[in-house]
Amino acid sequence: MSESPRVVVDTCVLFPTVLRELTLGAAARGLFRPLWSERILGEWQRAVIKLGPAAVAQVEGEIAMARVHFPKALVSYQPALEERLYLPDPNDRHVLAAAIAGSADAILTMNASDFPRNILSEEGVLRVDPDGFLTDLAQKHPDQMRAVADEVLARANHFAPKDAAPWRLRALLKKGRLNRLGKLLDP
Repeated sequence: MSESPRVVVDTCVLFPTVLRELTLGAAARGLFRPLWSERILGEWQRAVIKLGPAAVAQVEGEIAMARVHFPKALVSYQPALEERLYLPDPNDRHVLAAAIAGSADAILTMNASDFPRNILSEEGVLRVDPDGFLTDLAQKHPDQMRAVADEVLARANHFAPKDAAPWRLRALLKKGRLNRLGKLLDP
């Protein structure tokens, strides 16, 4: 088997719970190697401030666990690398800089317009969307991805209100904007 792809995980993938748990669950099984920078982790933390102190405390714990589970994920780079890059949104250059510094194969993001493929290809980096990426992993590693999805579903049902109807996998994945993955795993 070839080496697992190295993939920078953008903040927009880390923030939503279902998407994060599926993505990091796949990484925990060695299906890809996640990469991120301090700035990406900081953006994730800042994204929850509006949800209140309990959410901030929770995300701090999640970030700490991500650091423990993926100690080689953290990428650093010199500011000059970021400064030489161009993207439509200058605030996203740090993500591309992390990809270059980490020798990433791809950036996993939902923000297609912020990461034009022609610009990324000049740096030897692909842009992949979470639904396509996770669906591809599920096609290549069906048993492992099914196990990840079942774990995420079990957690969602465990933490759901007691009077709520249980989640079905396809509905949960649809809520997480993972329609293709849902159709594959729960036809």
